[in-house]
Amino acid sequence: MFVISVQLSVVSNPFSVCSVALWLIIECSVKHDDDECKGKSPLRAAVAKAVICLMIVAGITGCKTSGDAAAARPLRFVSLAWQAQSVEAHKNMVAQWNAQHPDRPVEYLQGTWSSIHDYLITAFETGDVPDVFHYESSVIVDFSARGFLADLAPMISDELKADVLDVAWASVRRPGGEINGIPFLMESFVVLYNRQMFEDAGIVPPTFENPWSVDELRQAAQRLTRDIDGDGSIDQYGAAMGLRNAANIFMNMSISFGGSFFHKANGKYTVQVGAGERRLLELIHGMLYRDRTMSPSGTGKTGSAMIPGLFNGNYAMLIGIGAWARQQLAENAPEDFRWGVFLLPKAESRQTGINTQTLSIPAKSSRRQDAMAFIDFMVNPDNMARNARCDWMLPTRRSCLNREEFRHGGHGWDIVSASAKFLSTGPWLGAPGYVEWKTRVANPILQEFFANRIDLDEAAQRLETESNWVLARYQMRGETW
Repeated sequence: MFVISVQLSVVSNPFSVCSVALWLIIECSVKHDDDECKGKSPLRAAVAKAVICLMIVAGITGCKTSGDAAAARPLRFVSLAWQAQSVEAHKNMVAQWNAQHPDRPVEYLQGTWSSIHDYLITAFETGDVPDVFHYESSVIVDFSARGFLADLAPMISDELKADVLDVAWASVRRPGGEINGIPFLMESFVVLYNRQMFEDAGIVPPTFENPWSVDELRQAAQRLTRDIDGDGSIDQYGAAMGLRNAANIFMNMSISFGGSFFHKANGKYTVQVGAGERRLLELIHGMLYRDRTMSPSGTGKTGSAMIPGLFNGNYAMLIGIGAWARQQLAENAPEDFRWGVFLLPKAESRQTGINTQTLSIPAKSSRRQDAMAFIDFMVNPDNMARNARCDWMLPTRRSCLNREEFRHGGHGWDIVSASAKFLSTGPWLGAPGYVEWKTRVANPILQEFFANRIDLDEAAQRLETESNWVLARYQMRGETW
C-alpha cells in the first residue's frame, strides 16, 4: 500500500511543496516499473493527483509567501548607538514606535562600529538585509555607488528637506539628486582643556569670536609644557592628540589649511599632498619631536584612549577630538577637575570637513515605505534632539540647533552648536574605495609618520602613490559617485 503524508508546515513553504512534488515524481519513476507509471496501475492516478494538488498549493502560496512573510515579520533596525544614554534612547524610541504602530513593529538590533561594515557587505551580497541601518555618510556613499542602497529622495517630506542643514544634505546627495541616507547627527572636532592648568600658566583660552591661530596654539603648548620636579624629563605636556587611526581627523582638519588630500578632475579622483596638507602634518609632527610639547603617548592611542591622561594631568589640551567626548568628561572626570572647550585654531580659514551619521534603507528591503516611516519618526525634531543630546553631537535640523538646550546648555554646547556654521563637505565625498583607502593606506602611513619612522617627504610620496593605486583599481570597475 502506497501512502502519502505531507505536514501542514511543509505546505506553508512553496519551496518545500515543490520539493515534495519532485520527490513523488522521482519515487514513481525509480521505485515502480514503467507500466505503473504509465497508467497501468491505480498508483499513477493517486500520485498524479497528489502532485497536481501540491503544485497548485505551491503556486497559490508562492504568490503570497514572500510578501506576506516580509510584512508579517518586524522591521529590522541596526543601531550603532554605543554610549549608554544613546543606546537607551534608541531602544526607548523603538518601544514608543511599536506601541504606536502595533501593525508595523520594529526589532532593535545592536551593531558595533568595528563590525558594521563587514556585516553590511555580507547582507547586501546575500540579500538578508536589515530594513533600516545606522552608519555614516563617508561610507554609505561607497555603498550607494555600488547600488546597495535605496534612493530616499522621493520619500523625504518637504518639512524635513527644509529643516535639515544644506551642508548635511550635501554629505549624502549624489550628483543626480539621489539621497541614500538621512543625516541626523553631525560631528564637530574640538579642543578639550584643563582650566586649572591654563590659569596656572596665565593663559586665557580662545573664544568663539576670537579663535587662536596655529602659531598661538603652538605657543600655548610650549608655555603649558613643564618639568615639574626638575629631573630633566617632562611631567606635563602642553597638548596631546590621539593619532592612531587618525586619517578621518586629518582629512577634516586639512580643509582649514587649504588642503583636502583628495582632488577630482574629469570624473577621476587622485590624492595629492600639497602645501596645505604638509603644513598640517608638520604642525603635529613638529609639536611631537621638535617642540616636544605634545605627548608621544598619542601615537599609539585613539582620542578616547587619551581622555584618562587629561584627567590625570599628563597634558593640558586634547586636540582634534570629537565633540562627543565631552560626555566622558561630564560623567567620568574627578569632582575637582575643571575643563573647558574651544574650537580648533584658525589656519587659512575656520572651515572643517563634515561627517554625518545617517539612517539608510537597503535596496533589497521589501518594505521601504514602512522603513521610511520609521526613519521619519526617528528624525522628528524631538527624537533628533534627544539623539544629539545623548550622543553629545550636533543635530542636523535647524530647529533643533536653535533650541535652548543646544545654545546655552553648558558643557560647551554653545560653542559646539555655533561651530555648525564652519562645517563643509570635502572633495573626498564619493571617492570610490574611500573605506579601503582610509583603512589600508592613510591610517598606517600616518601612524608611521607620527611614530617618526618615516619623514614628511616619504609620507607624502607614499600617500600619493599607494592611494592612487587603490583609487585607480576602483575607478577601473566603474564605481563612481
